[in-house]
Amino acid sequence: VEGMPRHASTHAAGVVIAASPVSDYVPLQKNDDTIVTQYTMTVLERLGLLKMDFLGLRNLTIIRDAERAIQAQDPDFTVAGIPLDDAATYALIARGDTAGVFQLESGGMKNFLTKLRPENMEDIIAALALYRPGPMDSIPTYIRNRHHRGEVTYLHPLLEDILDVTYGCIVYQEQVMQICRKLAGYSYGRADLVRRAMAKKKHEEMERERQVFLYGSGKEDGCVGAIANGVPEETANRIFDQMESFASYAFNKSHAAAYALVAYQTAYLKCHYFGEYMAALMTSVIADTPKLLSYLEACRSAGIHVCPPDVNTGAWGFSYRGGNMIFGLLAIRGLGKGLIDRMTEERRRKGRFTGYVDFCRRMAPHGMNKRTLESLVNAGALDCLDCNRRQMLHSLEEVMDAVTGGETALEGQMSLFGETDPGGDLRIAPAPEFELSRLLQMEKNATGMYISGHPLDGLQWMHALLHCTDIAAICRENSPLPDGAPVKLLCMVQEVKRHRTRKGEDMAFLILEDAGGTMEGVVFPKLMTLTAGRLVQGNLVYLTGRLSRKEDGASLLCESIREEAELPQMLGQMQLCVKIRDQNDMQALGELRRLALRYPGDTETVLYLTAHRRYAACRPPLRLGLTQALYEELCRFVAPERLGCIPHLPGGQP
Repeated sequence: VEGMPRHASTHAAGVVIAASPVSDYVPLQKNDDTIVTQYTMTVLERLGLLKMDFLGLRNLTIIRDAERAIQAQDPDFTVAGIPLDDAATYALIARGDTAGVFQLESGGMKNFLTKLRPENMEDIIAALALYRPGPMDSIPTYIRNRHHRGEVTYLHPLLEDILDVTYGCIVYQEQVMQICRKLAGYSYGRADLVRRAMAKKKHEEMERERQVFLYGSGKEDGCVGAIANGVPEETANRIFDQMESFASYAFNKSHAAAYALVAYQTAYLKCHYFGEYMAALMTSVIADTPKLLSYLEACRSAGIHVCPPDVNTGAWGFSYRGGNMIFGLLAIRGLGKGLIDRMTEERRRKGRFTGYVDFCRRMAPHGMNKRTLESLVNAGALDCLDCNRRQMLHSLEEVMDAVTGGETALEGQMSLFGETDPGGDLRIAPAPEFELSRLLQMEKNATGMYISGHPLDGLQWMHALLHCTDIAAICRENSPLPDGAPVKLLCMVQEVKRHRTRKGEDMAFLILEDAGGTMEGVVFPKLMTLTAGRLVQGNLVYLTGRLSRKEDGASLLCESIREEAELPQMLGQMQLCVKIRDQNDMQALGELRRLALRYPGDTETVLYLTAHRRYAACRPPLRLGLTQALYEELCRFVAPERLGCIPHLPGGQP
């Protein structure tokens, strides 16, 4: 049975087109709910049927949605009317700021673009065609020739008119066809057969075609061969070798040009209509939490306020209004698009929801159940109403039963509700809100992300003092941190996967998270024996280690792990170092002495004065308690980047 088909598969995008029902030509069958031919695409082609591939691009929907959002403010705007020579758009592409741009957001492509520095559409077309397994070897040559056009060379002068647009490199399948026609006299049809034979890696057919390319077909079809056209045999062989090695994976230019246009349009929208474009982009990946997180962080970095979910302002997708990003409610687990659409229609017809009970009364007839309501509460989408989350969760069962006519009525339920007035209005008894950590965890469970804050928010001062790195900065494709660089992280353990080595030793793979994103951590057996009890999901940890870069991201090879409870003790073994750059900063010394009286503690703090190329320790050492309040006060008169902790050293000298 080796080599035999094991199942009948369905081509993802192939459509067979015929003049009459396809069943008149070939046998059909059903794969699941899809009607398919029982013949493969090669047999269909030999029978003379037309097979077309129709590809659906999510990015076309993104462009359409962004265009509609922009037209709400500028009715005359159309994507079809944007200029194709916009300098700001090419500058965005050239600096590799292409996260969310069609076909241009991978790390390797960004690196290529920053070196290429595209200036026109032809450059983008070439970049998309080159960044593939076959032509990729030509990238260094293409970049060099692109910036030093005097260094472009051709194997034969006849190639110059064909390859001048790509600086001497074979980039497109159409160029293979042009070379066959110009150097060997091929017809259009025969040139296309050569291209197809190369792409399908039909080696025997290619060896036969080499002889035709060199010496001609011997027929009266105009194919005289390259040698008869004055091309030396050795040169003709080298040209054919280049075409053969290239064409196996090459793009045709028409394909690359279509993709390049979509890439340029998405880059233009990101450059000039960032908010509207990011809203459309995030709506398209609303079920992909890691991507959604990275795009939300990009919005925050651009100064756009991301509003939490809100049933009075949100729709199923993301939207951009007045400098704010309105959260898409479909990102909440357990909610369907149909229910959200009915919610927005209810809001449009009867106005905003005025309270928790009002919301339940109005939405219960539209199919909202207890589970859906709980998801909305946990996500914070009902925080805009008159009750806090504790009140809503504690009263959820009774409220839903009351508004749906369930068996449990609210009459007499005095432990949860106040008295019911004659008008039937339900009043929920007061209750204190959950603590912040509980609220954040509820949001995480409901949406896969922290929205209104992050558990690490209160530790940014410690993050700064310990010179920790953000995960977003580590994982960014153009990050300055090289492979093997030392890294310090203040983060949360999102996931722990324990693993046993071949020697029977325990180790672990971690998913680490901070406000900027997630990355992998690796704990080897030696460290695992010392720190296994600290590796608990949800734990806040301080990690040190070495960066390990891979094609699909980066990971941290951990060297030490400390829990949150250990951090005060660790800081107590550190010394606060304030760098004084000149004599004018001496006033900081007096301020620090005054602070010492207000923030007493067990931490021995030494002020180091950096002046006249020597260090001078301030004596006697000041005893301070390293707290967030102290850090914030210090930052009032010393720039944060000039504050830091160093290990406690005997003698007090750095």
